[in-house]
Amino acid sequence: MKYDMYHELLEQPQSLRETLKAEKSHMKEISEKISQLDKVYLVGCGSSLSTCYSAKDALNMSADINIDVFTGYEFSYHKKIENNNTGLILTSQSGETADTLAALRKANELGLKTITITNEEESTMMKEAQSAVLTRCGRETAILGTKTYVTQLMCLYQILFGAYQSSHSAEVLKQLETVPDIIENLIKTTEEDTKQLAHKFKDEDIFYCMGSGPNYGLAYKFSMTMLMEGALKHACPLYSGEFRHGLIERVEKNVPVIFLESGYPGDELTNRALEFCDNLETKNMVFRMEDYADINNLLSPFVLVVPLEWFTYYLAHYNGEDPGSTRHIGKVRY
Repeated sequence: MKYDMYHELLEQPQSLRETLKAEKSHMKEISEKISQLDKVYLVGCGSSLSTCYSAKDALNMSADINIDVFTGYEFSYHKKIENNNTGLILTSQSGETADTLAALRKANELGLKTITITNEEESTMMKEAQSAVLTRCGRETAILGTKTYVTQLMCLYQILFGAYQSSHSAEVLKQLETVPDIIENLIKTTEEDTKQLAHKFKDEDIFYCMGSGPNYGLAYKFSMTMLMEGALKHACPLYSGEFRHGLIERVEKNVPVIFLESGYPGDELTNRALEFCDNLETKNMVFRMEDYADINNLLSPFVLVVPLEWFTYYLAHYNGEDPGSTRHIGKVRY
């Protein structure tokens, strides 16, 4: 049996290609406007929040800019939002996420420049934002987000690296166009190995996942909306540099720990944590970008997400769960 997530995972390359084709020139226009701003906020929830974390960290590693990330309600409750020559970019698969919509409405009231990235053309956020980028994914059914995740992330990279010139921006934008082909290849080449890995870890109930730089956003997505929502496993994400503040006292022999490594400056701490865990005989899984693709490491989340998606899919499958279904999400309103 193949669940909805399986088919949507396969649709990622085409969703990226169609979004680039339809929205690239529009995103360039948005980049020009963003480049004139003094401050940019990124807002999202769940998988969408993780794209904000990754884009912010990637940009901060290559340009000196004033950029912050908030969840939706944190932004709407915040008492000191800069509104002088400031922009807000919001990401939401549905365009109806209550938290994110509240942030959009506050930003509009304060006079910020507002941009929405969403997958639903008739959504409220699409209509109420001053500018809107529509990802061309078709309807996404699986809760954990595959094709909407990579297209949202691609749009953030396209807009932000297009707005802020740095030593990496031209290369990142050029290589971003190769990402659909890279993901298409990884979908084919990583399924079997991660399927076997998922079978090996199917009886585990808790996973820790760490990464530095843009990989923290991916660790957040992997833990929060893939392992917990999709595979119904306990999971905890953290920046690699925070391993020694808390988790170092909690890891123990045979506990699964997942490392995302891409040669970032912060990965010195990723590898120190890995060495410590090796000595402790935890069950370590290491996903290194260099094993999957040879592109600028700021694009790592696009690369490493594919084997993590397969791992989540089969982890759920081996436990008799549909990785795209939910027990409570959609039924409970806050």
